[in-house]
Amino acid sequence: MDRLATAGRTACGHPSPTEWQTRIDLAACYRLCALYGWDDGIYTHISAAVPDEPGHYLINAFGMRFDEVAVSNLVKVDSDGNVVGPLAAPVNQSGFRLHAAVHEARPDAACVMHLHNLAGIAVGMQESGLLPLSPYALRFYGELAYHDYEGIAMTPDEQARLVHDLGARPAMLLRNHGSLTVGRTIPEAFVLMETLDRACDVQLRAQAAGVPLRQPPSAMCVTAHAQLRGDGAPEGVPEWPALLRRLDAASPRYRN
Repeated sequence: MDRLATAGRTACGHPSPTEWQTRIDLAACYRLCALYGWDDGIYTHISAAVPDEPGHYLINAFGMRFDEVAVSNLVKVDSDGNVVGPLAAPVNQSGFRLHAAVHEARPDAACVMHLHNLAGIAVGMQESGLLPLSPYALRFYGELAYHDYEGIAMTPDEQARLVHDLGARPAMLLRNHGSLTVGRTIPEAFVLMETLDRACDVQLRAQAAGVPLRQPPSAMCVTAHAQLRGDGAPEGVPEWPALLRRLDAASPRYRN
């Protein structure tokens, strides 16, 4: 184990309090995604930067379902996907490349969520992408990135293209593939994903009615987006305790 891997651990070898809290929140994020039906078997991932350990991240072990993820079975890896923590479990290297690229390009990326949620895939297939039809969609007005599908295995060249397409935006639709959010905290990444998923779901339901859709004027979209962004502080602060209460009632073993 390298110097940075040991730096975040106490004298007894246990994770530091900040890493432990990150593990709790990340495990909760995985379980909430399972509760919401956003998981895709053993595929897709959520990663979190380890506090005070630059270049180290937590992610699920390859082969583990989202509803099985817990504090103790999260794997610590470096930016190349090498295991540096005490749990020597396998990690999906191809899947982690996307996360590593975003974490390295975005110093604010405490958490990166990549899902194959059905509504996100479906709207990403549409040429027009996400339309400003609902308050959920207006949260991302002018702030939603898009990245064209390039196959399953992410090459270094695609990593560069993806982070260029993402820029400083908080969310992305990966065309024909899925969705991605970047949070300054784990709660923020989750709440952004919930908002994006609802925006896509509402759009699909409205389009299924087969009638003309009414969009707010562009000036109103700008105003609503500013209102929804608020003061720019990390999102998810008021929602996260309520989400954890729901999870503690439904699937409390994530804390193990």
